[in-house]
Amino acid sequence: MARPIYVRFETPDDLAEKALQLVQVASETGKVRVGTNEVTKSSERAEAKLVVMAEDVDPVEILVHVPMLCEEKRIPYVYVPKKQRLGQSAGLSKSAASVAIVEAGQGKGLLDELAGAFPNLRK
Repeated sequence: MARPIYVRFETPDDLAEKALQLVQVASETGKVRVGTNEVTKSSERAEAKLVVMAEDVDPVEILVHVPMLCEEKRIPYVYVPKKQRLGQSAGLSKSAASVAIVEAGQGKGLLDELAGAFPNLRK
């Protein structure tokens, strides 16, 4: 299956798992914004430290603008395979297309690791 248009690079499975772990820790001990509208607002305000997007979003138009916005604001971003797992990691009973980490809480180390890996992913 071809990747959706907004997926600009492949996120290795281990980094995707760490991103989901970070979303869970940050939702419990820090601050996250869930949903594309909230992610867009926190990115425009440069509040987001990291954006996590699901690869299985339909319609794809929901997330097409997010990678460009993140690059414009110099916010690192990664992809996870399933929106259902992303929603669960954020503490929801439903799926989530995207999540912005605003404050990592106890996940600061994971955030630093993912943000550090981001430049190498884009190559």
